[in-house]
Amino acid sequence: MPEIGKIRRSQVISTYGPGAIIDFRSPLGAPVSAVSGGLEDWEALAIRKGLANDQVIYEPRLQHKLQVDGFRLPPVGKEYTGGKDKTGRLAERDRQIAALRFPNWHVCPNCEVLQPTAQWRQDPGTDELSCPACSGKPGGPPRQFVVPVRFVVACENGHLSEFPWKSWCEHKEGCDRSKPLSLVSSGAGLGKLAVRCDGCGGQKSMGSALSKTALTRIGHSCSGQSPWLPKLPEACDCVPMAIQRGASNAYFPIVESAIDIPPWGDSFQEALGNHWRQLTKLDDRSQIRDFVKNYIMDDWVDVHLSLDDMVARITLRLDLIKHTNTENLRIEEYAHLTAGQLSEVEADRTSFQIRPEAIPQRWDGMLAHVVRVERLREVRALKGFSRLTPFMAEVQGRKMAPLSMQPRKWLPAVEVFGEGIFLAFNETALQAWESQPAVLLRIATLRAAALREWKARNGEVLPMPTELSARFLLLHTLSHAFIRRLSLDCGYSSASVRERLYVGAGDQPMAGFLVYTSAPDSDGTLGGLSRQGRSDRAGATLMQAIRDMEWCASDPLCSSGINALSDYSNLAACHCCSFLPETACEHFNHYLDRALLVGLPDDPDLGFFTDSLRQDR
Repeated sequence: MPEIGKIRRSQVISTYGPGAIIDFRSPLGAPVSAVSGGLEDWEALAIRKGLANDQVIYEPRLQHKLQVDGFRLPPVGKEYTGGKDKTGRLAERDRQIAALRFPNWHVCPNCEVLQPTAQWRQDPGTDELSCPACSGKPGGPPRQFVVPVRFVVACENGHLSEFPWKSWCEHKEGCDRSKPLSLVSSGAGLGKLAVRCDGCGGQKSMGSALSKTALTRIGHSCSGQSPWLPKLPEACDCVPMAIQRGASNAYFPIVESAIDIPPWGDSFQEALGNHWRQLTKLDDRSQIRDFVKNYIMDDWVDVHLSLDDMVARITLRLDLIKHTNTENLRIEEYAHLTAGQLSEVEADRTSFQIRPEAIPQRWDGMLAHVVRVERLREVRALKGFSRLTPFMAEVQGRKMAPLSMQPRKWLPAVEVFGEGIFLAFNETALQAWESQPAVLLRIATLRAAALREWKARNGEVLPMPTELSARFLLLHTLSHAFIRRLSLDCGYSSASVRERLYVGAGDQPMAGFLVYTSAPDSDGTLGGLSRQGRSDRAGATLMQAIRDMEWCASDPLCSSGINALSDYSNLAACHCCSFLPETACEHFNHYLDRALLVGLPDDPDLGFFTDSLRQDR
């Protein structure tokens, strides 16, 4: 099959996973739009199926949470077929991800005729579609390529179908609707775009096509189609909505991630490989010894480990994974990041290396931990997606769009290696600040606005998926400020640094954040970011990051919250002072308020760092 384009491996997990619409350009420059195939297509195009594939990775805690036995990397490179070519060498072929042409309707930019794929010209072995009537005309191109239509139909359960062009057009009485349609434009904007029947001359503007009730008004219900899966349409009660195929609400990936922590990322766990999956399925712990003796010991590389040592290590790990908090994997990560220097055994690891630093004197009593994360490994797995709005499990009746027809024992994932800086704050100082009446009132204001927006979108559903607390907004805003300052001080672009928030109260309080950069190569990055975590540098960077929040180019509109009146999820925050590229932020630039860091002109004591700023002057 012809190759229609290439995407980066990480994009398969974030932007262009199964069910996503992807735009390509053919070698001849023709636009080609396709929907990425599901996991059945991954299997069909792979020679080694399932977890027998050679591009497999493991992360036991994430596997335990998602109830899978492992993860498959998006296919890249060559794969050996098992046979030989004509020269006697091992035969190989390119690894590919399947895609299905979508949408099926195209329009000719010259004559404006609108019709399905089968009615356009397509040369054998190519992906380009062309208009036979307009190709080769004097003064025109030899082949007039047609363009995929801009409009498709989606629902909140993830279904995807063609826009009902024939139903949308207002045909005149007596029209048999057998003549072609045209998509005519008389100017800029959707209101100047109309669908016209070439038979009766009836037409209708596209100006209202994107409204929530546009399709229901013409009697169009959700088709229940999932073109990325080889299955028949299913019944669906969701209200369908027309969207533009490249719109940001066409695909919301649902990604789960975990950072390797002791003991899961060491060489012992790596050597266990696929045996770990079988060990977790043993009915009785007494079977461990026989399994190790029969299936592992003969091929084990480290000859210094006895059978008893192997059994003891495996038993300990099985106990650990059994008690893993699958609701919040970050609790264990936070515990390891704040535990101090690693033991000699843990320090011999390759995927998790930390170096605690002394608390800078100016931050004594405010910071609890400063940690240089010299090496980390993160696994990000795609478990599903949604359309129109981000998926919220709390919404009754809301379904996550599946990646495959039936649940599989693996999910697509990527692993990245990198470095970072971890900061955790003094729990006593934080509790004293977040209990102040002014802080409570500030949070209540934002929570009420966010709740109104939540109910308007999702009905009377409680609780909100994100617990809006003072410490959450404080740490989230501060991590943004810290990343923005780091991008100026050490040359990393803000798009290449990510945040990972550790926030919690109650029996297991957490108050910290990790900012890190990563790369898919196993060598990771070069250490420039973690060096900024040294005690003297981290303290200075933190102070400057907070000072950056004292003033915004959009003040007084930003500090007064006027800039944030339209999104209901921020207070004193905007693009000039707090926002980051969406690849860097865990919450899509929502739930930010720099006033909680530095206060307001008429209420400076609102800020957690107000006293620190006064002492530094």
